[in-house]
Amino acid sequence: MKTSDFLLKQIATELKLSTKQIESVIKLLEDGNTVPFIARYRKEQTGSLDEVQIQTISERYTYIQNVTNRKEEVIRLIAEQDKLTDELKLKIEQAHKLQEVEDLYRPFKQKRKTKANVAKAKGLEPLAEY
Repeated sequence: MKTSDFLLKQIATELKLSTKQIESVIKLLEDGNTVPFIARYRKEQTGSLDEVQIQTISERYTYIQNVTNRKEEVIRLIAEQDKLTDELKLKIEQAHKLQEVEDLYRPFKQKRKTKANVAKAKGLEPLAEY
């Protein structure tokens, strides 16, 4: 999986490190290397980052990936309900925290499967309104 330049720049800015260091740490982690291994034996590739910095990069990268995946899922779920507007989509895409995404999704979240929801899904809502 190719990491986006935006993602690398965002992590680098937050942690005040170079994008080259971030990119090499992420590549090493994706290749299955552990944090202690990278800190001890791959110093030339990471620019002598310590275990704490490498762990922070790993956690931040994972978090941003989770937020991105959740954004895509929320947009898909709201679109399936035919309630997705351009403004809402933009707000979801611009959210940086998982909580922000969840707050935007909350009004559209399906509570639970009730008899009324099943009837609406079968197209009986106009009959009930009549």
